[in-house]
Amino acid sequence: MTDRANDINGICLRGKAGWGENMAFLTAMSNSFGARWFDESWKPQFDQPEWKSTLDTYLSLMADAGPAGASSNGFNENLTLFQQGKCGMWIDATVAASFVINPEDSTVADRVGFALAPDNGSGKRGNWLWARSLAIPKSSQNAEAAEKFINWATNKTYLETVAARDGWANVPPGTRASLYANADYQAAAPFAKMTLDSINSANPSRTDG
Repeated sequence: MTDRANDINGICLRGKAGWGENMAFLTAMSNSFGARWFDESWKPQFDQPEWKSTLDTYLSLMADAGPAGASSNGFNENLTLFQQGKCGMWIDATVAASFVINPEDSTVADRVGFALAPDNGSGKRGNWLWARSLAIPKSSQNAEAAEKFINWATNKTYLETVAARDGWANVPPGTRASLYANADYQAAAPFAKMTLDSINSANPSRTDG
């Protein structure tokens, strides 16, 4: 897919430094290589072969098929490149899905396909290892109000309000199981099943990395 003459990169991956940028991606990628942060005795494992394989693969991919100046590219920069048709593949958070199929912003909206995160053969995919969640601290002085807000922000009425304003494809994903059974959402979001499959493939009880 790489076509340097036409400024098309085979793959775009986060390279911008920071936990919210390249480290979020590299941590997810390393999981599929079997890498671990610590062993059972809390001894750091960053000098182990699995981490070296992760970084070597990442660097070779970007050198062979990535965009120039990748070390400056984070989520937003890669999103722009993909929407402009300059990335053959992009591995990132599922929240990007609705952006790349929006014909108002994406020149490739009608040519996008979705797949599960890669598996390096260990039986573990390079899925994101965290989620944005809502919680109420025990120390909160306004727990009741916070609970009402969380209920409002995640209930069906709110999702329907967003859908009426911005379309079903732009409804916040991953908040309700019922969303993925909604025929309107399924029709508008070709990534819906893939997102649900990604969520269901996660095994939070697995302790080997």
